[in-house]
Amino acid sequence: MSSTLVARSGHRWAGLGVLVLAVTLVAVDATVLSLAIPSITETLRPSGTQLLWIGDVYSFVLAGLLVSMGALSDRLGRKRVLLAGSVAFGAASLLAAYAPGPGWLVLARALLGVAGATIMPSTLSLIRTLFPDPRERATAIGVWGAGAAAGAALGPLVGGVLLEHFWWGSVFLLNLPVMVLLLVFGAWLLPESRDPRPGRWDVLSVLLSMAGVIGAVYGVKELAVHGLESWTTPLVFALGAAALALFVRRQLRLETPLLDVRLFRNARFTAAVVSSLICLIGLSGVIFFMSQYLQLVRGYSPLHAGFAELPAFVGSVAGGLLTARLVRRAGARRVLTVSLFVMGLGIGVLGFIRVDSAYLLLGSSFLALGTAEGVVYTLSSDLVLGAAPADRAGAASAVSETAYELGAALGIALVGSIVTALYAGSLSVPAGVDPALAAQAEESLGGAQESAAALPAGPAEQLIANADSAFVHGVTVAAWVSAALLLAAAALAHRLLRERKGAAEHPVADHPSAEPAKAPAHH
Repeated sequence: MSSTLVARSGHRWAGLGVLVLAVTLVAVDATVLSLAIPSITETLRPSGTQLLWIGDVYSFVLAGLLVSMGALSDRLGRKRVLLAGSVAFGAASLLAAYAPGPGWLVLARALLGVAGATIMPSTLSLIRTLFPDPRERATAIGVWGAGAAAGAALGPLVGGVLLEHFWWGSVFLLNLPVMVLLLVFGAWLLPESRDPRPGRWDVLSVLLSMAGVIGAVYGVKELAVHGLESWTTPLVFALGAAALALFVRRQLRLETPLLDVRLFRNARFTAAVVSSLICLIGLSGVIFFMSQYLQLVRGYSPLHAGFAELPAFVGSVAGGLLTARLVRRAGARRVLTVSLFVMGLGIGVLGFIRVDSAYLLLGSSFLALGTAEGVVYTLSSDLVLGAAPADRAGAASAVSETAYELGAALGIALVGSIVTALYAGSLSVPAGVDPALAAQAEESLGGAQESAAALPAGPAEQLIANADSAFVHGVTVAAWVSAALLLAAAALAHRLLRERKGAAEHPVADHPSAEPAKAPAHH
């Protein structure tokens, strides 16, 4: 590590800007596609299942590889892995932009997930290198968290602007100039850091973690969509769960584990990881389908829909920047619990939307969701980083990011499956409609609109009205399920973060909420 560079405050904060740029880009890519779904449906004609995979394969692969890539960055160097991942991200973006069919787009999104997995853990662990002072680091993580949360919320707006003037592939070409900036300024401003005693990179652990995460999540997704229609689905889930169990057992035996699972003995660490996971399960699936609601049900243009979701962006930035101050005043336990509770209420409000609901209902929900999510993401990242030894920062950061991305993937898969199943089950197709058109209408809301275009005016209007009502029914039920998950997460966080006699055995020594406020924060 270059101590001279770290010691110079201007370089530290400029380096933070590079890291925020990187994490914002990866976060934007997770959500920018949501507004492009109607256009992709019209151009590539994916099936309902392919549509879900296009939406969530990025987060699946990202989640499956984050721990492995975080440990690799500890060994090879966090700056080196970050810059190499940036090049790969740009190449995968080109493939996605010009994908000739839905299968190619799924592949490109998977490759983006591989590249993104090399970027995310390095950004958070390099913050620890740049900011050794815990209070400065809390502020830096607040800025970083605001960038990550804002990126996820900014995705629909960026997508809307691009889709207003260009084809859907333009949302991926946006990555290229940002990647050039990241490579140039990252090579100049970022210090190199690595674990001085890394041990060997255990390949078997890498394979077990990938197989476990991807297998288990795929099994859950397929069970939610198709139930027990095929014996292969529970088998895949069982194999994934077994791989995760073997992974944990192997980590406990290795002298230098890929992931120190003993960190989960720390109640703060566990609360942070679980909170990130559940809050993203609730948030990502609902937001994914709200973009379709705004365009396909309400008739908004992509740009109009992007602006409609702007309160989530504004709230997420504010939440991330205010987190450190809130924690110093109220403590991590209270802030995390209240934020999860507010997220639950915000999503619960979406359970009352109708085909013609006033925008005030949507805007207030988006604002509450964005602000609370910015706080949860920033605080949970800080808790995770504070619980880990400095030389294992990459692997620990990867746990936080894995929870975030796994939550995003599960949210789209599970919440999306609820919406899809309820939509198909409650859609009433007018009598006399051709069976092929009826089957297309039952696939997705976009499919119903395409089917309606081939029908006479009367049946077409009736089909669209029925499809809109069926889709909104699915979204409202999914919103209530998500709200229940978040309220349960708030109760769990409140329980895990309570003071206990054994807390001293696993302190989060350098988290600002674990110290008395002896001096003002450094800004």
